[in-house]
Amino acid sequence: MNLMAQILINVVIAFLAGSLLLGFHRKVMARVQLRPGPPIIQYLLHSLKFFFKETSFPKTASMPFYVGITVILAGIWVTGVIVGPVCKGSLMIIFGIYAIHKIVEHNAGSSSGSPYGKLSCVRAVFSAAGELPLFAVIAVVFLLTGTMDIGGIIQYQAANGPLAFKIPLAAIMFFTLIVTKSPYSPFAITKGKEIITGFETEHFGMLRGYIMFSESIAWYILLWLFLTIFFAPIGVVGYLIGMILICVITGFINATTPMLNPNHSVMAQISIAVICVVGSIIMIII
Repeated sequence: MNLMAQILINVVIAFLAGSLLLGFHRKVMARVQLRPGPPIIQYLLHSLKFFFKETSFPKTASMPFYVGITVILAGIWVTGVIVGPVCKGSLMIIFGIYAIHKIVEHNAGSSSGSPYGKLSCVRAVFSAAGELPLFAVIAVVFLLTGTMDIGGIIQYQAANGPLAFKIPLAAIMFFTLIVTKSPYSPFAITKGKEIITGFETEHFGMLRGYIMFSESIAWYILLWLFLTIFFAPIGVVGYLIGMILICVITGFINATTPMLNPNHSVMAQISIAVICVVGSIIMIII
């Protein structure tokens, strides 16, 4: 199978699996809150539906940036699939993708001209400090394994056992990042209910379809990274079980935890990162 075919297959898998996992996550939240919730397939259907709906443009939008930013968002997560599941490349590139995603969040909000989008883009800048756990995890993993290459990390675990048991605090730190990126998270200040859907508020039709496509892939890649970095090699069944368990846990947390204000959200993430980094370094040295 050539490289282009592998990329296409993995992008389709990431989109479908990510969409279904997001739908399952929403179902878990509904059940915890004693609601029936929508069907698990609903998120996937919504994503596909928007590609066939009429695309309208606000008069306040900054064209063509308003359109281009959604394409860029989809492009960076397709790149994430290539670097991650396909090529098993460098964690630094993955970190760079998350950094670009934060820039896209900012510009998507500002490009629409919506006051909700503008507030969201300000929060996106403020919440950039919340990416500290990802950078800290990369540093701790490198200190232990001596590599930032995902393939090398998998080989290290095959020979020495899962990293989750060697640096559990780093795993907790990464899981905190997963919670922050999950739907309806208490840390999700860029999409708080008081600002509707944040930077996505004024994107309609096909543009919203691109955003939902990107969100599905981003969720899949985040779960894949966590399981790969701390538990691989585990096989397809292992990934499936692991992703479902993560959705159950994050769904329960989000269903029972109120939204934090921006200051508390960022400070909580930074505090967890500092405590876990110091603890992990001490464990490695000892």
